[in-house]
Amino acid sequence: MTQKRANAKSRTTERTQARGELTRDRILAAAVEAFAEKGYQAASTRDVAQRAKIDQGLLTYHFPNKDDLWKSAAERIFGAFDRRMEELLVELDHEDPKKRAREFVREFVRFSAANPEFFRFMVDEGNLDDDRSKWLVDTYLKKRFETMKERGIVRAAGYKVSQAPHVFYSLMGAVQLIFAVAPNCKRLTGLDPAKPKAIEAHAEFVAHLIVP
Repeated sequence: MTQKRANAKSRTTERTQARGELTRDRILAAAVEAFAEKGYQAASTRDVAQRAKIDQGLLTYHFPNKDDLWKSAAERIFGAFDRRMEELLVELDHEDPKKRAREFVREFVRFSAANPEFFRFMVDEGNLDDDRSKWLVDTYLKKRFETMKERGIVRAAGYKVSQAPHVFYSLMGAVQLIFAVAPNCKRLTGLDPAKPKAIEAHAEFVAHLIVP
């Protein structure tokens, strides 16, 4: 094979890989949306394929079964959250503990506003005692809980370690619920929580509520 042909083949392979990555990304975005909206049991791979605007066979090529698709969707949204929080902890490493904890809460609010599926996804599995729930806890939630307890809000705000479970779940609800039920909030109160000013107001309120 000449160098010219080798280069052409390499470019073709790169384009194919890029298309595959784009397709996979579309599938995962659709899967997060479907699982958050309908839950694992009600959501189907056919529904995900329709949302991603691809053939069912192409979805199966990338994700052979529903469990694999669900885990990959969970990794997409929970992984994004973990990466952002780890970045933030590094950025604020030398700040006053209370200031760092409040900024953690603010950023959590901003992430939840941009990703309302995050809360719905967790709630759907949170009321079940199955393998998926165990995987979610062991892979993502346990680490985040320990970080909050040892390096974050619990110590910074002066809570007792024994209060950590109450702090954790109070934080989850206070931060995320308003975005998960945004249409309800808008009808009930007239406030659109998706507006930038509303997001920042909520971030400031919850930061001082959880870290007084």
